[in-house]
Amino acid sequence: MARKLIKYNLMIPGPTPIPTRVLSAMNHDMIGHRGPLFSAVMKEVMESLRWAYETKNDVFVYPSSGTGGMEVAVVNMFSPGDKVIVLNIGAFGGRFVKICKAYGLDVNDVKFERGKAADPEVLKAELKKGPVKAVLMQHNETSTGVLNDVKTLAKVVRDNQPEALIIVDAVSGLMAAPLKTDEWDLDVVVSGSQKAFMTPPGIAAVAISARAWKANAVSKCPKHYWDLALMKEEAPKGHTYTTPPESLIFGLREGLRMLKEEGRENVFARHAANRDLVRAAARGLGLKLLADDSHASPAVTALFPPEGIDAEEVRKLMRDDFGVELAPGQADLKGKIFRIGHLGYVEALDIIGAFAALEVLFKRLGVKTNFGAGVKAAMELL
Repeated sequence: MARKLIKYNLMIPGPTPIPTRVLSAMNHDMIGHRGPLFSAVMKEVMESLRWAYETKNDVFVYPSSGTGGMEVAVVNMFSPGDKVIVLNIGAFGGRFVKICKAYGLDVNDVKFERGKAADPEVLKAELKKGPVKAVLMQHNETSTGVLNDVKTLAKVVRDNQPEALIIVDAVSGLMAAPLKTDEWDLDVVVSGSQKAFMTPPGIAAVAISARAWKANAVSKCPKHYWDLALMKEEAPKGHTYTTPPESLIFGLREGLRMLKEEGRENVFARHAANRDLVRAAARGLGLKLLADDSHASPAVTALFPPEGIDAEEVRKLMRDDFGVELAPGQADLKGKIFRIGHLGYVEALDIIGAFAALEVLFKRLGVKTNFGAGVKAAMELL
């Protein structure tokens, strides 16, 4: 008879585990969202988000998932027929393509092999073909576990088409890996509450540069809920255009306080260490990794199961037998890989525990591995 599981272990790249401090902060009375008490909360959140983004630009929050933030970026910057380049390295690059096409943009879908980062030389060649309004890209592609070199890609844009907008989906990358909005001259950057901010899903934050505001002034894409101009009217008062999700805002404030207490460089180092631990354990166990070390994500790692083992069966048994939730492959990789999230409120022992379960599972399935080698490799790295 199977043992009844009493603990659920979330090891996916979002939503991520929530610290007790954040959960406690969310357990707060509702207050007037147009009054001074909530305005003070919102102003602190927006200032802390500027710290996270490393920007002096406007940062607004929307009650939505990260995809809503991506749509904010598109509808506020463009008009139907505008030419844009999307650097497509995975499912969320593909999502940018879908959003752009839904609003009638002329999209150059520059698709890269899954597991690879966007190549700056390919981008340079595309930019030389003619003027574009913008280049859209992922900071961290959640579906493949690949980190783009946004700094280099942004420089390629500025060197070849200086006035083109640079729009970055940093939903799973912000605060997991460096991203310097102002220093790298990025125009629109999107993040989400449910990743490294250690808060439940439901908030998208969007940073907007002066160049982006000029584009917004002539944008003809239809919008209302997503209209940045409506948000800009309310932001100086510490308000949002629509009713804000107060509980999530209280939680986000606490998550940002925790990150600031830890320190930006320490946060990045922790995520990099988690990445290295997962990759060391995977190699010790003989598992193939999708992404190369040169562009491996500090937020999530994509793994191929052993020969003859179905990735979805691995996920099912890890959940049923050990209470460990792993993420599936998406789009082209559905059923071919599984993913281990290691961002936000995740530490070394969470990762080692997940790999211990994975090793036991593979032994039960009759996979020939050096039993214990993955956990041993991780412990040695520690």
